[in-house]
Amino acid sequence: MEIVALVIVVIAAIFIVRSIKVVPQQNAWVVERLGRYHGTLTPGLNILVPFVDSVAYKHSLKEIPLDVPSQICITKDNTQLTVDGILYFQVTDAMRASYGSSNYIVAITQLAQTTLRSVIGKMELDKTFEERTAINTAVVEALDEAALNWGVKVLRYEIKDLTPPAAILHAMQAQITAEREKRALIAASEGKRQEQINLAEGQRQAFIAKSEGEKQAEINLAQGQAAAIVAVAEATASAIRQVAAAIREPGGEQAVQLKVAEKAVEAYAQLAQKNNTMIVPGNMTEVSALIGTAMALLKGATPAPRP
Repeated sequence: MEIVALVIVVIAAIFIVRSIKVVPQQNAWVVERLGRYHGTLTPGLNILVPFVDSVAYKHSLKEIPLDVPSQICITKDNTQLTVDGILYFQVTDAMRASYGSSNYIVAITQLAQTTLRSVIGKMELDKTFEERTAINTAVVEALDEAALNWGVKVLRYEIKDLTPPAAILHAMQAQITAEREKRALIAASEGKRQEQINLAEGQRQAFIAKSEGEKQAEINLAQGQAAAIVAVAEATASAIRQVAAAIREPGGEQAVQLKVAEKAVEAYAQLAQKNNTMIVPGNMTEVSALIGTAMALLKGATPAPRP
């Protein structure tokens, strides 16, 4: 009886072990019942029928990086390129991943290589270095469409290296060096051009400033001369007004006539002194009349003596 009980305990333990399955997080297990697909176990505790159900496939649902081996691709201008990359994918359907392909990893790798060769074959060498994003996008679109039947979602593809032959690499380096030298020469010429422009602009500004200064000096001089003329005119007008006022005073007219006579006599005297020839007025009556008038005015202007 003890042996029978022990056998029963062992059989029960085996049944329990085979019937209880604990699936880890981010995993999916495919269960077959009598050789046919029965279901997919989700993370956690799952119960199976012992000896009837069996776990046929185990898949990780995490994002998986896949290194795509390097290969030689021919560009549109018949240049060889050695290209390698890395592919990121994720199992989204455990059943399709189990039965859609015998080995979906190999299928994805081969399809990535063939698609990459096709995409690069449509581009020239220079474009392959500039259009990495476009190449990556084209590979992902082609893989994602085909991988639906394999229960796999292709997330992204990244090119790691694009290596041309040594001769092409040397020619590209020479081209880059020449381009940089050209840019340096252009930059130097632009600098000289800008320097000449700055010097010309500085000379122009200096000339304008100088001419503005001369103009302002002339304006100031003209304004000063005008102010002087105005001042002289005002002084002359003031003197004339004072003389006119004096003439209107008693005895003013006589004083003016006396002054005129004196000026006439002085003028004749100066003419006689400055020339060797004696100048005699043609009408002596005018001179005597002036002198007589002056003497009469002088006598008339002299006040009478007091008694």
